[in-house]
Amino acid sequence: MATYAETSANTLPFADRPVERAPGHWVLARAGKKVLRPGGLALSTWALKHAGIPGAHVVEFAPGLGVTAGAIIGVGPASYVGVERDPDACARVNAIASGVGRCVNADAAETGLADQSADVVVGEAMLTMQGEKAKRAIVGEAARILRPGGRYVIHELAMTPTTIDEKVATEIRRALARAINVNARPLTVAQWRACLEEAGLVVEETRTAPMALLRPGRVIADEGLRGALRILRNVARDKELRGRVMTMARTFNKYNHNLCGVAIVARKPKEDQ
Repeated sequence: MATYAETSANTLPFADRPVERAPGHWVLARAGKKVLRPGGLALSTWALKHAGIPGAHVVEFAPGLGVTAGAIIGVGPASYVGVERDPDACARVNAIASGVGRCVNADAAETGLADQSADVVVGEAMLTMQGEKAKRAIVGEAARILRPGGRYVIHELAMTPTTIDEKVATEIRRALARAINVNARPLTVAQWRACLEEAGLVVEETRTAPMALLRPGRVIADEGLRGALRILRNVARDKELRGRVMTMARTFNKYNHNLCGVAIVARKPKEDQ
């Protein structure tokens, strides 16, 4: 199984995309960053641990580079299906899942998978990038394909506090959109919970972590010292890459007190509940 660390930047799905126009997560991956989650590796690990993956039929929405796919497969699911709309990324995840599962080239809002065919659905850092209507459609799709008693696990960017002024929230969303070239629309923790509950899911557990994606301590914790040094070297050598990463870092730092990572574990009720 190929891992990101074994693959050069030139083989990544986004390698031919201009840095100045590429989405922020692709830019960071090009810099060598593997963990692209707002709450970091620790929050991702917590979320997957509480998903009940061993022996389960697992579907992952938007697996991207396949880092979470590798983590899921590593704990022994009965099967794995990734749903990825980028064909190059889909091919990459197919290689990672070989022998255990597959990746289908489809939208998370319309997976084409059968009703009640999954025990666990996982989505990390993908709902944040969707508008309100798309968020509802994707969460509804997760609920549709889950078996009764199955779990939907998300790890997303959240705004704090719950009472955040809407003008401030709008300012943050606009600043994030400019910095990462994606129309990011994070919700408060309470709004994320409500989004899941409106689809008929029951929230079981919630955990938050600081949004410190590009802070040195978090980078070392997520990537290891060698990985952090590799990122630093890549950014130092590439002026355009350095400019994009610095813009993102300044934006994240400016609004740090109003941002966090959130992981939520929700359950689809059994039919007799």
